[in-house]
Amino acid sequence: MKKLAIGITGGIGSGKSTVAQIYEDEGFIVLKADIIAKELMLKDPIIITKIKKEFGEESYLDGKINSKFLAKKVFNDPHKLQRLNSIVHPAVIKSVSNQIKEYQIIHNLIFVEAALIYEAKMEELFDYILMVSADEEIRISRVHQRDGETIEEIKNRINNQLPEKDKIARSHFTINNSGSLEELKSKSLFFLNLFQKL
Repeated sequence: MKKLAIGITGGIGSGKSTVAQIYEDEGFIVLKADIIAKELMLKDPIIITKIKKEFGEESYLDGKINSKFLAKKVFNDPHKLQRLNSIVHPAVIKSVSNQIKEYQIIHNLIFVEAALIYEAKMEELFDYILMVSADEEIRISRVHQRDGETIEEIKNRINNQLPEKDKIARSHFTINNSGSLEELKSKSLFFLNLFQKL
Protein backbone atom coordinates (compact mmCIF):
# COMPACT_ATOMS: atom_id res chain seq x y z
CA MET A 1 0.00 0.00 0.00
CA LYS A 2 1.29 3.45 -0.91
CA LYS A 3 2.17 5.65 2.04
CA LEU A 4 0.84 9.20 1.72
CA ALA A 5 1.80 12.51 3.30
CA ILE A 6 -0.96 15.10 2.93
CA GLY A 7 -0.40 18.82 3.51
CA ILE A 8 -3.33 20.80 4.96
CA THR A 9 -3.04 24.53 4.27
CA GLY A 10 -5.13 27.67 4.13
CA GLY A 11 -5.01 31.34 5.06
CA ILE A 12 -5.55 32.70 8.55
CA GLY A 13 -9.12 32.03 9.76
CA SER A 14 -9.86 29.53 6.98
CA GLY A 15 -10.41 26.59 9.35
CA LYS A 16 -7.37 24.47 8.48
CA SER A 17 -6.70 23.78 12.19
CA THR A 18 -10.28 22.53 12.57
CA VAL A 19 -9.79 20.13 9.64
CA ALA A 20 -6.51 18.96 11.19
CA GLN A 21 -8.32 18.41 14.51
CA ILE A 22 -11.06 16.38 12.79
CA TYR A 23 -8.38 14.07 11.33
CA GLU A 24 -6.61 13.84 14.68
CA ASP A 25 -9.93 12.92 16.35
CA GLU A 26 -10.29 10.14 13.77
CA GLY A 27 -7.00 8.71 15.05
CA PHE A 28 -4.58 9.92 12.37
CA ILE A 29 -1.13 11.45 12.89
CA VAL A 30 -1.21 15.23 12.32
CA LEU A 31 2.05 17.16 12.47
CA LYS A 32 1.60 20.89 13.11
CA ALA A 33 4.24 23.05 11.45
CA ASP A 34 3.41 26.07 13.65
CA ILE A 35 4.05 24.10 16.85
CA ILE A 36 7.26 22.61 15.40
CA ALA A 37 8.41 26.14 14.47
CA LYS A 38 7.70 27.45 17.99
CA GLU A 39 9.57 24.52 19.57
CA LEU A 40 12.58 25.14 17.33
CA MET A 41 12.52 28.88 18.13
CA LEU A 42 12.61 27.92 21.82
CA LYS A 43 15.15 25.11 21.75
CA ASP A 44 17.45 25.42 18.73
CA PRO A 45 20.50 27.47 19.83
CA ILE A 46 21.42 28.42 16.23
CA ILE A 47 17.91 29.80 15.56
CA ILE A 48 17.82 31.65 18.91
CA THR A 49 21.20 33.30 18.22
CA LYS A 50 20.17 34.33 14.70
CA ILE A 51 16.84 35.80 15.87
CA LYS A 52 18.50 37.80 18.66
CA LYS A 53 21.14 39.08 16.24
CA GLU A 54 18.54 40.06 13.63
CA PHE A 55 15.77 41.49 15.85
CA GLY A 56 17.43 42.27 19.18
CA GLU A 57 17.93 40.59 22.57
CA GLU A 58 14.37 41.49 23.60
CA SER A 59 13.09 38.89 21.08
CA TYR A 60 13.28 36.54 24.09
CA LEU A 61 12.07 37.16 27.66
CA ASP A 62 12.97 34.76 30.48
CA GLY A 63 13.87 32.05 27.97
CA LYS A 64 10.55 32.38 26.14
CA ILE A 65 9.78 33.94 22.74
CA ASN A 66 8.58 37.52 23.12
CA SER A 67 5.78 36.97 20.58
CA LYS A 68 4.24 40.45 20.92
CA PHE A 69 7.61 42.14 20.32
CA LEU A 70 8.44 39.94 17.31
CA ALA A 71 4.95 40.26 15.81
CA LYS A 72 5.18 44.08 15.99
CA LYS A 73 8.57 43.92 14.27
CA VAL A 74 7.61 41.63 11.39
CA PHE A 75 3.91 41.82 10.57
CA ASN A 76 4.02 45.31 9.07
CA ASP A 77 7.36 44.81 7.35
CA PRO A 78 7.45 42.16 4.60
CA HIS A 79 11.27 42.31 4.45
CA LYS A 80 11.62 41.57 8.18
CA LEU A 81 9.00 38.81 7.98
CA GLN A 82 11.01 37.26 5.15
CA ARG A 83 14.18 37.47 7.28
CA LEU A 84 12.46 35.69 10.19
CA ASN A 85 11.07 33.02 7.87
CA SER A 86 14.49 32.46 6.26
CA ILE A 87 15.89 31.72 9.75
CA VAL A 88 13.06 29.37 10.85
CA HIS A 89 11.66 27.68 7.72
CA PRO A 90 14.67 25.52 6.69
CA ALA A 91 14.79 23.92 10.15
CA VAL A 92 11.00 23.38 10.14
CA ILE A 93 11.13 21.71 6.71
CA LYS A 94 13.95 19.42 7.88
CA SER A 95 12.08 18.49 11.07
CA VAL A 96 8.76 17.85 9.25
CA SER A 97 10.53 15.76 6.61
CA ASN A 98 12.28 13.62 9.26
CA GLN A 99 9.07 13.13 11.25
CA ILE A 100 7.12 12.11 8.14
CA LYS A 101 9.76 9.43 7.39
CA GLU A 102 9.69 8.16 11.00
CA TYR A 103 5.88 7.94 11.17
CA GLN A 104 5.69 6.30 7.73
CA ILE A 105 7.48 3.27 9.12
CA ILE A 106 4.18 2.25 10.75
CA HIS A 107 1.52 4.62 9.35
CA ASN A 108 0.21 4.75 5.77
CA LEU A 109 -1.43 8.18 6.03
CA ILE A 110 0.09 11.25 7.70
CA PHE A 111 -1.20 14.82 7.71
CA VAL A 112 0.79 18.01 8.14
CA GLU A 113 -0.99 21.25 9.01
CA ALA A 114 1.04 24.19 7.71
CA ALA A 115 -0.16 27.71 6.88
CA LEU A 116 2.85 28.52 4.73
CA ILE A 117 3.36 25.42 2.55
CA TYR A 118 3.87 27.52 -0.58
CA GLU A 119 5.57 30.51 1.03
CA ALA A 120 8.10 28.18 2.72
CA LYS A 121 8.49 26.15 -0.49
CA MET A 122 7.73 22.88 1.29
CA GLU A 123 5.20 21.44 -1.18
CA GLU A 124 7.80 18.83 -2.26
CA LEU A 125 7.24 17.04 1.08
CA PHE A 126 3.65 16.07 0.19
CA ASP A 127 1.90 13.67 -2.15
CA TYR A 128 -1.23 15.85 -2.08
CA ILE A 129 -2.15 19.25 -0.69
CA LEU A 130 -5.62 19.98 0.72
CA MET A 131 -6.46 23.67 0.77
CA VAL A 132 -9.08 25.03 3.19
CA SER A 133 -10.60 28.29 1.98
CA ALA A 134 -13.31 30.70 3.13
CA ASP A 135 -14.59 34.12 2.11
CA GLU A 136 -12.26 36.86 3.35
CA GLU A 137 -14.97 38.65 5.37
CA ILE A 138 -15.73 35.40 7.21
CA ARG A 139 -12.03 34.77 7.88
CA ILE A 140 -11.53 38.30 9.27
CA SER A 141 -14.59 37.94 11.50
CA ARG A 142 -13.43 34.53 12.85
CA VAL A 143 -9.92 35.78 13.71
CA HIS A 144 -11.29 38.98 15.24
CA GLN A 145 -13.58 36.94 17.54
CA ARG A 146 -10.91 34.33 18.31
CA ASP A 147 -7.82 36.51 18.89
CA GLY A 148 -9.29 39.95 19.53
CA GLU A 149 -6.99 41.49 16.91
CA THR A 150 -8.08 44.63 15.10
CA ILE A 151 -9.47 44.34 11.55
CA GLU A 152 -6.40 46.24 10.30
CA GLU A 153 -3.97 43.81 12.01
CA ILE A 154 -5.79 40.83 10.52
CA LYS A 155 -5.80 42.38 7.03
CA ASN A 156 -2.04 42.98 7.35
CA ARG A 157 -1.53 39.32 8.19
CA ILE A 158 -3.70 38.22 5.24
CA ASN A 159 -1.72 40.52 2.93
CA ASN A 160 1.54 38.93 4.10
CA GLN A 161 0.34 35.52 2.92
CA LEU A 162 0.08 34.29 -0.64
CA PRO A 163 -3.35 35.25 -2.10
CA GLU A 164 -5.95 32.55 -1.54
CA LYS A 165 -6.73 32.14 -5.25
CA ASP A 166 -3.04 31.32 -5.91
CA LYS A 167 -3.04 28.68 -3.18
CA ILE A 168 -6.25 27.14 -4.54
CA ALA A 169 -4.73 26.99 -8.04
CA ARG A 170 -1.64 25.17 -6.72
CA SER A 171 -3.43 22.70 -4.41
CA HIS A 172 -4.80 19.29 -5.41
CA PHE A 173 -8.06 19.59 -3.45
CA THR A 174 -10.00 22.47 -1.87
CA ILE A 175 -12.59 22.55 0.91
CA ASN A 176 -14.70 25.71 1.02
CA ASN A 177 -15.34 26.44 4.68
CA SER A 178 -17.69 29.42 4.48
CA GLY A 179 -20.55 27.40 5.99
CA SER A 180 -21.25 25.60 9.26
CA LEU A 181 -19.00 23.36 11.35
CA GLU A 182 -21.21 20.39 10.42
CA GLU A 183 -20.62 21.06 6.72
CA LEU A 184 -16.89 21.31 7.31
CA LYS A 185 -16.85 18.01 9.17
CA SER A 186 -18.79 16.29 6.41
CA LYS A 187 -16.43 17.63 3.69
CA SER A 188 -13.35 16.74 5.76
CA LEU A 189 -14.52 13.16 6.24
CA PHE A 190 -15.29 12.87 2.52
CA PHE A 191 -11.65 13.72 1.76
CA LEU A 192 -10.38 11.44 4.53
CA ASN A 193 -12.25 8.58 2.89
CA LEU A 194 -10.74 9.54 -0.49
CA PHE A 195 -7.19 9.69 0.91
CA GLN A 196 -7.62 6.25 2.49
CA LYS A 197 -8.68 4.88 -0.92
CA LEU A 198 -5.73 6.53 -2.67
